[in-house]
Amino acid sequence: MPELKLFNTLKRKKEAFKPIKPGSVGFYSCGPTVYWYQHIGNMRTYVFNDLLKRILQYNDYKVKHVMNLTDVGHLTSDADTGEDKMELAVKKEHKTAGEIADFYANAFFKDTKKLNIIYPNIVCKATDHIKEQIEIIEKLEKRGLTYKTSDGIYFNTSKFKDYGKLAKLKKEGLQAGKRIDMGEKKSKTDFALWKFSSPEDKRQQEWESPWGTGFPGWHIECSAMSAHYLGNTFDIHTGGEDHIQIHHTNEIAQSEGATGKKFVNYWLHGAFLLNEEGEKISKSKGGLYTISELEQLGYPALAFRYLCLQTHYKKPLKFSLEALDAAKNAYSKVKRKIIELKRQEHKGQDNSKEYEEKFLESINQDLNVPKALQVFLSALDDFNFEPKKKIILLEKFDEVLGLGIKDMREERLDIPEEVMKLVESRARLRKAKLWAESDIIRQRILEKGYKIEDKSDGPKLEKVK
Repeated sequence: MPELKLFNTLKRKKEAFKPIKPGSVGFYSCGPTVYWYQHIGNMRTYVFNDLLKRILQYNDYKVKHVMNLTDVGHLTSDADTGEDKMELAVKKEHKTAGEIADFYANAFFKDTKKLNIIYPNIVCKATDHIKEQIEIIEKLEKRGLTYKTSDGIYFNTSKFKDYGKLAKLKKEGLQAGKRIDMGEKKSKTDFALWKFSSPEDKRQQEWESPWGTGFPGWHIECSAMSAHYLGNTFDIHTGGEDHIQIHHTNEIAQSEGATGKKFVNYWLHGAFLLNEEGEKISKSKGGLYTISELEQLGYPALAFRYLCLQTHYKKPLKFSLEALDAAKNAYSKVKRKIIELKRQEHKGQDNSKEYEEKFLESINQDLNVPKALQVFLSALDDFNFEPKKKIILLEKFDEVLGLGIKDMREERLDIPEEVMKLVESRARLRKAKLWAESDIIRQRILEKGYKIEDKSDGPKLEKVK
């Protein structure tokens, strides 16, 4: 059995995966800030997390997957300035912070369900773990790694020897710059652990602490909750590649600064979803579709998942509706073949072992899902492969791919009588070889909301979504 190898961002190389506890994996992934809907750029990262979890399980590991919900402390600037994103949503929507968090968390999980993303073993809110966050800050304070300013308690990065090791930051140029740019920070890489509530601002979310009334910084929640559920040192931490430079770098500093122990053994990061111009999909660049918006445009959620499967998680994925069209058609073709396969009864060989070896070798080479998908498609198209054994193997492969093969069935259409009359009329025209006239009828059928496709066993109707 080929060993599982993962590209560890910390080492910048592939390494054989060896968990702390044999047979078990502690896995933490950064979850959403629940102040708004998650767009497809975000969702690509969650598909990547899901593939990692599925591949670990395929390798017979018992996975404990923890994911946070950021419902406080994520400021609009990574420089610890600006307003809290949750408090901004409170002002905009005139609801409580709890109502906003619950609404957008529910919307997020509806989308993950549509994408066949397995629900984490533990989902934890930042606001439910204020006590744990304060305890870590107190440990950092005792170790001399913090200082106080007029607006909060900050981590002193100059006191932490290995600061920036994940992002490969150089120490030169990281110390104090112009005070006007940094406020009271001693170094531009120093970051907030606890922010004081401003007397002028009315906040819904604030707590008492040893340093005064306020709220936690964004980074501290992940250190607190991952340690609470997985221990001071655990196996895998994931997120988008945009987290490497600041968020994950700061997590390492505060976690290792508080415990004196290694925080995480393997760091994995997913690459960006790009627009047609090759720029990261973002608010400023556009392309912020949600899964629901894609559905309204006629694209099922699993077509987007299929698109994600075609590119390695570490490579940028260029998104366009044309690319999604191609993924939708490819997924529909797979679905049609699976449905036909379930009806087949011809004799053939058992080629399971050959394909399973290739599939496992692919996924265990740093989650090479695009290559594994090609193995899946080759097996699907292998006519000499006995159908019943083939479908069993493809369903096993789908434990990783997550395309919903077990649920693929011929859809029963309740076709209106007027559409059936058009279908019959078109059949007569085709029999008479009146192709132009039959194409006109095809268009009328399409206008009624149905697409017709000519197959060897007769015409097939499909409702246009």
